Parts: sequence; structure tokens; C-alpha cells
Amino acid sequence: METERAPAPEVPAHSWAGARTPSADSPDAIIPSSGISLRLWRLYVYFWLVCLLFPILALVQMHPAPAHWFIALAGLLLFVMGYIWVMWPHPLSRVGRARVQSRLARLLFAMLTVLVLALSLAYGSAFLWLFVGVSAVAGVALPSRSAFVAVMVLTLLTLFISVVISGGIARTDWLHIIPLVLLVRGLGLDIVGLARLASALSELHAARCELARLAVIEERLRMARDLHDLLGHTLSLITLKSELAGRLLEAAPARAAEEIQEVERVARQTLREVREAVAGYRQPALHSELDGARQLLSAAGIVCTIEQSAGALPPATDAVLAWAVREAVTNVIRHSRARRCCIRVTGADGIVQAEVINDGECDHEKEGGDARRRTGSGLAGLAERVMAHGGHLEAGPLLADGTQSFRLWVELPLRSSGTAEREQRP
Repeated sequence: METERAPAPEVPAHSWAGARTPSADSPDAIIPSSGISLRLWRLYVYFWLVCLLFPILALVQMHPAPAHWFIALAGLLLFVMGYIWVMWPHPLSRVGRARVQSRLARLLFAMLTVLVLALSLAYGSAFLWLFVGVSAVAGVALPSRSAFVAVMVLTLLTLFISVVISGGIARTDWLHIIPLVLLVRGLGLDIVGLARLASALSELHAARCELARLAVIEERLRMARDLHDLLGHTLSLITLKSELAGRLLEAAPARAAEEIQEVERVARQTLREVREAVAGYRQPALHSELDGARQLLSAAGIVCTIEQSAGALPPATDAVLAWAVREAVTNVIRHSRARRCCIRVTGADGIVQAEVINDGECDHEKEGGDARRRTGSGLAGLAERVMAHGGHLEAGPLLADGTQSFRLWVELPLRSSGTAEREQRP
């Protein structure tokens, strides 16, 4: 049977339209969810290379010697290469995170700082504009707290070097220095904020995807549990009645026809219940399960005794006990050689109990691990249902009146349907 696949989480509408959408299995799949696409990131960080115009114009006006030209241009080229190497990948991409966590990125930040400082002292304050790019590198290459400290240090260093190069506070061109200092501080903190914001958005997206994944797993477990309980019981009943009809076909054709009609009715009912289980609406009723247990055990030739003294029960509690009776009776038919089976449902002092005892020997006790694996999923699913309603379950051998028996016992607190619904809400 095919089940519908859960819809994939939607990509936020504010993602960059032109960015290539990576595969869901790719480590870079979280980039669109951050709201800052790779193209938008590169467009923003490389815009600030416009600060190279200030030192280049200063060199043109200075008319230095060819050797000085070569040294200055080599320094600018090293700066651009280092800046591009750090800022090229998205900070949330696999490559970007690897570079941020590498010692090379931090060493490169230190080298760029020394390079810009040396160029500024050698060629003038125009090269201090390169500290704008160094501040951006600090925002990417360092952790948040370290990046904040580094940006503030670069801001103060820019101010101090400007005063030193100008020859004192009185000679400093503050109309030139103040915008530079504000840009060094502003861009560095801006990059730190963008990186943290992108990281927070990606973590939120990852949490949403994890919740969706857990919801899918929970739904699969519910369907597996419901289908196991439904099909295990009804297919056993269909098998027994089909065998009985086959034996009665020659001796009692009319009785065989009745059994075949009963098989058809059970099959149609099972189909309806499977559809309800897939849709999430299936809730069995205890009285129906007790009647079905009587028919199933009788068809298997097992003497059945049923006692129901608990009266009317809340729907949620009634459904759990119905699942318990269905699972117990199915196991009696499939895994024991019982001749008698007793089903008791009692209630008192806010507690309801269901007990199913048979005098057979379970196959899984003799056959070992293989049989245990065959029967374990049904009891495990039943245990999940019982614990979800605050109850207890016990299943195992029982020595009663000198006879070895097997007992399934379930105890649940009596609760109103409104209380149960409130407790089941997420």
C-alpha cells in the first residue's frame, strides 16, 4: 500500500530569486532559508572594494618611484586576494564554515591588518581605507565576540594611526577621518550581525525541518501500529472462517455459504477500517472488539469467557482497551495452543483494568528470538498507546490454579473525553 509523502517545507519568499536552489541533501541547502542568498552576499561584500579607489588615487597624485609603485600595487593585490578568499563563500555554506573555523582565516586577518598598517605608514592615510575591508574580514573570520572586539580595536587603530600620520590632533582632517572610522566600525558590526542573523534563521529553518521530520515519523508509527492491529486481527478471522467454510462445503453447504458471507462482511469492514486508519480517524469500540473476540475464538475452537463490568467508559479509554483486547486475542490465535481464554474488564476507584488470560503456551517462549521479533511489534505499539494515556501494561506467563497460563493485563485511569483530548494536544 502506498502512502502519501509529507510535503517538503516551503522555501521563504524573501530568498534571492536568482540564486540556484541547492539539493535538499546538500550542506548548502540552508543558504536560501537564511534569507541571504549567495549572490546577494557577494554583491554586498564586494561592493566595499570601492575603498581601493582612495589609495590608488593617492598613488597617482604622489608620483612615487617605480619600485614604490611596485610595492604598493603588490600590497593592494595581496589585500584583494586575501579579502576575496575569505569573503567569496557564503558564511553558512560548507566551505564558508570550514574557512571560518580554520586557523588560516584568522592568520590571514592578522596578516591583512599588518599589511594595511604598513602601507598606511609608508604611503599615507589614504591606505587606511583598506581597514574597512579588514573589518569585514574580522566579522566573518572570527567568532562573534572576538569579531566584535577586533572591530572595535580596528576602529581605534584607524583613529590613532590617522592622528599619527597627520602629525597631531590639530592637523588631522577630521572631515576625512570621521567617515572612515564610522565605516570601519559600521561595516564590521554589520557583517557580524548579518552572519549571526543568517545563522539564527538557518537554525530556525533546521528546527522546523526537524519538527516536520518527527511529525512524519510519528505518523508512520501510528499507521504501522494501526495497520498491524487491524490486519493481524481481521486476517486471522478471515483465515479461520475460510478454513471452516472449506471443511463445511460438502457436509453443510448452507453453513459454508454463511461463513463465506461472513468472510465477505469482515473483508469489507476491514477495508473501511484500513481507510479510516490511514486517514487518522480509526477508533475501535470495546463492545465491538469483545463481540469480535467471541466470534474469532469460537471459530478457532477456543472456549471463551467474557466479563465486562466496567460499564460505559470515556471514548479515549474505551479505544485503548479495545486495542488491547484485539492485540491479546490476535496473539492467542496466532501464537498459542490455548483451549480456554478469559477476558475481564473491570473498573473501580477511577481505574479500569482489562485482563486476557489463556491456558496455552506461547510459541515465542519455545522458538526464541525469531518468534519474539514476530510478536514484539504489536505489544510494543500497544504499550505506546497505554503509556500515552498514563496507564500500565504487563504481559507474561502466569501460574494460576496450578496451571501455566499467559496473561495480558492493562490498567488505565478513567478520564473524561475532554481531559484526554487536552492531554493529547501538542
